[in-house]
Amino acid sequence: MSGQELIGYASAIVVGLVIGLAGGGGSILTVPIFVYVFHIPTVLATTYSLFVVGSTSLIGSLNHIWNKRVDVRVTVAFALPSFISVYLSRRFLVPALPDPLFQFERFSLSKSQAILYFFAIVMIIAARAMIHSDRPEQGEAADGQPRYKSLALDGLAVGLLTGTIGAGGGFLIVPLLVLMAGLPMYRAVATSVLIIAVNSFVGFMGDIHHTDLNWNFLLPFTGLSIIGIGIGLYLSRFVAPDRLKKGFGWFVLVVAIYMITRELM
Repeated sequence: MSGQELIGYASAIVVGLVIGLAGGGGSILTVPIFVYVFHIPTVLATTYSLFVVGSTSLIGSLNHIWNKRVDVRVTVAFALPSFISVYLSRRFLVPALPDPLFQFERFSLSKSQAILYFFAIVMIIAARAMIHSDRPEQGEAADGQPRYKSLALDGLAVGLLTGTIGAGGGFLIVPLLVLMAGLPMYRAVATSVLIIAVNSFVGFMGDIHHTDLNWNFLLPFTGLSIIGIGIGLYLSRFVAPDRLKKGFGWFVLVVAIYMITRELM
């Protein structure tokens, strides 16, 4: 095993660690790790990411369910439309994208490049959200009554994002659950982890019909990520997640800039 691969496997622990501490954000690194460290094709990397994120988040959600932090009604309202969106995008949209996606004279934009550019843009948005991680007010749900219609529409949008780039979208889900459902932060984080888990597995199920998977690679990587979330859940008792998210946000921003620079070159 090369030094680069060792770094990649160590990064799996970091992915789980951040999900455990902050309820999201760590999954944004899985696709870059697969593409740039392990040299896995982009579309396959998004499939692998869905499995890793789903498995890791599922373990974390079991802890939150046991401690009764998950809001089941909000989960159903947000997640059902999201499930539909993520499955359809993985089953039909991503395979149907032409390759090259765009071509004009000598300029050509491949399907893989387009996904990576889109992913990098999402990473920049996620980094900004983590760096400016002031807790949102209760927004539309200031009266404590969830806005189920708004949650359903947001679920559709997050599902499309998850299906396209293979990231859990926790950096979007947590503030939406606070603003649209009026959940306190600790319950929004817990509910987000469960939504991410099921969303990711639904997207993964949309891929297995047309994808050959290397389980000898995928399972060890996932196992390390699960170890990471276990550590993160333990440390969450002692570490302030907001401070961690800001530092991690700057790191995600650097990775996004690296991705854009590398693809342009």
